[in-house]
Amino acid sequence: MTHPQFIPLTTYHEYPVEEMKRRAIAFREEMQQRRTVRYFSNRLVPREVIEDCLFVAGSAPSGANLQPWHFVVVSDLIIKRQIREAAEKEEREFYYRRAPQEWLEALAPLGTDEHKPYLEIAPYLIVIFAQSYGLLPDGRKVKNYYVTESVGIATGMLITAIHHAGLVSLTHTPSPMGFLNQALGRPENERPIMILVVGYPADNAVVPEIGKKSLQEIATFM
Repeated sequence: MTHPQFIPLTTYHEYPVEEMKRRAIAFREEMQQRRTVRYFSNRLVPREVIEDCLFVAGSAPSGANLQPWHFVVVSDLIIKRQIREAAEKEEREFYYRRAPQEWLEALAPLGTDEHKPYLEIAPYLIVIFAQSYGLLPDGRKVKNYYVTESVGIATGMLITAIHHAGLVSLTHTPSPMGFLNQALGRPENERPIMILVVGYPADNAVVPEIGKKSLQEIATFM
């Protein structure tokens, strides 16, 4: 068994309480401006911005630090069109055959349907894969732990980084998503979790008039 090796914590910086409060408020206010957007501009986004956001996602905590994720960044127009066509095929099945009425009613305030033009229009699609196991250079398998939780945390940090950089995003989850493995050449140990659509909002972008639950509804202090 490998014995742990430790190094001093040198990256933590403590702030005075009042500054801590100011920072917390400023970040809360910034993140409460975040909205999921379905109307994208085709304006180009510098690749280095996306790379830095992915570094943020890659810094997320994970089960046994095995980092069971892989992010495929798609900007190629042909591949984006293939993804749109396959996703819309699954979405048509969902909206007209598979989805129960209760689910459709829950989606109604968002104004969604089977048409997903943003999959072609937005400059980037980041397809997020969860790895059920890793592969060593010699081909041996290494089981990953708490995969869903780990990838969920990394995805949340990625969405936060994208908003902080000044872009907008959309989480898109066609079901099933197995076509993404074939379209993007990903191995069988990876399962697609979602497509994150990233870019600038269109000039005429609109968002649903919805709200968020209050602190009292989402948190309990004991």
